[in-house]
Amino acid sequence: MFPTRFTSRLQDARTAIEVRKPVLPLCPRIANVAVSAALVLSLSTAFVAAAADRYPGKILYGAAYYEEYAPYDRLDADVEMMKSAGINVVRIAESTWSTLEPQDGVFDYSHIDRVIRAMDKAGIAVIVGTPTYAIPTWLARKFPDVLAITPGGPNRYGPRQNMDITNPHFRFYAERVIRRLIEHVKDQPAVIGYQVDNETKSYHVSGPGVQRGFVASQKKRFPSLAALNRAYGLDYWSSRINAWEDYPSVDGAVNASITSAFAEYQRGLVTDYLAWQAAIVRGLKRPAQFITQNFDLDWRGYSYGIQTEVDHFAAARALDIAGIDIYHPGQDHLTGTEIALGGDLARCMRGGQNYLLMETQAQGFPQWTPYPGQLRLQAYSHLASGAAMVSYWHWATTNNSIETYWRGLLSQDYAPNATYREAAQIGTELKRLSPELVGLQKHNQVAVYFSNRAQTAFNAFGLGWGSKVAYNDVLRPFYDALYQANIETDMVDPSTKDLSRYKLIVVPALYAASDAEIAALKDYVRAGGHLVLSFKSGFSDENVKVRSTSQPGGFADAVGATYSQFVSPEKVAIQGTGFESGRTEDVRWWMELLEPTTASVLASYDHPVWGRYAAISRNKYGKGEVTYVGFMPSDKLIAKILEGAVERAGVTRLGAGYHFPLIVRSGINAQNKGIHYLLNYSPATLGLTYPFGAGIDLLSGKAISEGGWIELKSWGVAIVEDSPAH
Repeated sequence: MFPTRFTSRLQDARTAIEVRKPVLPLCPRIANVAVSAALVLSLSTAFVAAAADRYPGKILYGAAYYEEYAPYDRLDADVEMMKSAGINVVRIAESTWSTLEPQDGVFDYSHIDRVIRAMDKAGIAVIVGTPTYAIPTWLARKFPDVLAITPGGPNRYGPRQNMDITNPHFRFYAERVIRRLIEHVKDQPAVIGYQVDNETKSYHVSGPGVQRGFVASQKKRFPSLAALNRAYGLDYWSSRINAWEDYPSVDGAVNASITSAFAEYQRGLVTDYLAWQAAIVRGLKRPAQFITQNFDLDWRGYSYGIQTEVDHFAAARALDIAGIDIYHPGQDHLTGTEIALGGDLARCMRGGQNYLLMETQAQGFPQWTPYPGQLRLQAYSHLASGAAMVSYWHWATTNNSIETYWRGLLSQDYAPNATYREAAQIGTELKRLSPELVGLQKHNQVAVYFSNRAQTAFNAFGLGWGSKVAYNDVLRPFYDALYQANIETDMVDPSTKDLSRYKLIVVPALYAASDAEIAALKDYVRAGGHLVLSFKSGFSDENVKVRSTSQPGGFADAVGATYSQFVSPEKVAIQGTGFESGRTEDVRWWMELLEPTTASVLASYDHPVWGRYAAISRNKYGKGEVTYVGFMPSDKLIAKILEGAVERAGVTRLGAGYHFPLIVRSGINAQNKGIHYLLNYSPATLGLTYPFGAGIDLLSGKAISEGGWIELKSWGVAIVEDSPAH
């Protein structure tokens, strides 16, 4: 059935799946953020430098390339067009398992070899993807159990990512194809790194093996069934479990404690699976070659918010460099918000390390086809967040199948077009500017705190029966307000060990949190930090069991106010110095009826009944303070609340005085000089008084004086490097 040399490895995988731990140990978390940032920066610089020593440009600029999809042999023509466009890296192989291994144990490397040889000759680097996210037909026929069983039943063959990532048969053949591929390509000088799998998730796998693994994890977590029943409140509706063998399938569960625990277990499966793949590759690759993954964000027709199915910070520990895919609205709807959010998240996955933008749109959907200047604006916006690579998905649009109308740099005619020509302009500029742009580091004073656990728990209930409001609906307006006000942020989560570097932390909807997690945030405030905490925070513990204390649970003393009742607002405004607007839309979705204990009331509800309750409060706590927002504000009101909090926290405002659509993002480059990206997200020409010290506009070569006048054309960019004196 299986070759002998793989039998023990298969058994190891099966055992690991049952107890939900990786075959090889995960990389340890580095506790100190400052130390972590220095270490991972040296790693990322080494990997990128290894590529730059051989290939033109230190900023990697490229596209996914699938020679297997081409309607005719045009490899040489593609390479010439890539060279003309300044492309210096391509990503290959991650979605072509059936071409690489057309039959069980029969391998055909011809497409891979042709592409690597051609790229090597042209001086273009290659990132090789493990081809495991789309299984071949012969594997599904031979082992139907490879197809995942989900709450909706067994998957059918056809879509990608339809497999059970824990299945021993899948693991066996996935390991074999990974090993064969890496062994075949690792000594090719053009190959600089590897992408493990593709936008990996658990794919809602919930078959019998996964259910058994989940129960095993529960046995480890709880000392007894009595403890589990108490933690999850399973006496309700006669759901008590009195014997481990009676543990029911989670697929039918309506208890949010169980479903949230299972979602956390599924995220752990993703972490373990990527660590398993990374360990295989790491055992075979050359030392200078890196390992990455193209994480994606929550999807709403484009990249929207925190991914519900992956613990990005945990999963990134097994990598050398974090990678991310970011897609966003285009044309008149282009704001750059998703670019910044995805970049801030990816940069913080590994403590401030530069990251790889593995995929972003070139033309994409018809509603994304960029206006002139937008592709260039988008590329530099990614670099402004700390990207070390910008790579398009993909080089040329496919002529058939489901993504026929998701267009790459080239359309189906493979001829130069306006988007390709603008990409070539970017490539030409990056050849010249890379030494000044590579290795951008940021030292932000503001962070947005997110939690996968709180996200799952919040989404289980929303804002009441029938509510479709999700966690990202709360988080995004707070993040967006900071972005639009040019207040650069980091993203932190419960695994972040040191919060003290931040002057202000914004915490949206921390619905489920342990006592220890809440204590860490309170310690941050007690030591002098400023916290903006939103409604529904601390409501339940880590097991999604509502705290039977005054709300906001665990935070009440730090907030200096409590509530026990909440309502759905109907045409309610707020009143308070600096907050009066008379707009009833300023209060939406949810209202907590706050009663202050030690806090000052910043605003109350403008309502004949609820008017005696506080809406926004501020409380001194130790050396710091907490601003609590007991309702979901409008976008304009969130901006006002955060502007005040930023000022009180003493945050240094590098882009002060400017607001969206003029976006200002800054950092320190590898030469230890300040770099300032000025980005015009509007169709109109914008003028501004330059707010930084004297420097050079790297794109135009013009000297820029402090207080000098700069004009940015529609969708325009300026990149100013500080003069040595600054």
